[in-house]
Amino acid sequence: MAMNHARSIRYILTTREAVRVACQRSFATGKAKKGSKGGGAGDAPKASTLSKEVKSSTVVGANILKEGTDPKILPDSDYPHWLCHLLDKRPAISELRRKNIETLAYDNLKRFVKLDNRARIKENNSVKAKN
Repeated sequence: MAMNHARSIRYILTTREAVRVACQRSFATGKAKKGSKGGGAGDAPKASTLSKEVKSSTVVGANILKEGTDPKILPDSDYPHWLCHLLDKRPAISELRRKNIETLAYDNLKRFVKLDNRARIKENNSVKAKN
């Protein structure tokens, strides 16, 4: 029993030493460039080497596989109809408050209720924080 205890303590000590060595901070030995505070010519963005044809026909950077290729852009008819509406601007709460609630479309009414609840919660929290 005492032997097992001694082994576990020895194991704990060796792992602590390994962690201590691994977590030590090391410093760079190279000298800093004179007068460089960033923004030099080396920091400028590089020009793209892809042709305009490739950029307009593929989704550049969408590949997540090592051996895969970037997916091709398909015609609009191959995508679902709702996908085009994801980037549409939705009215802000101030604009929704100016309109008559009874004439709002269901989506706008639902958005109004959500934004109004959020605004009331923020206001109540700020009043409680001041007290």
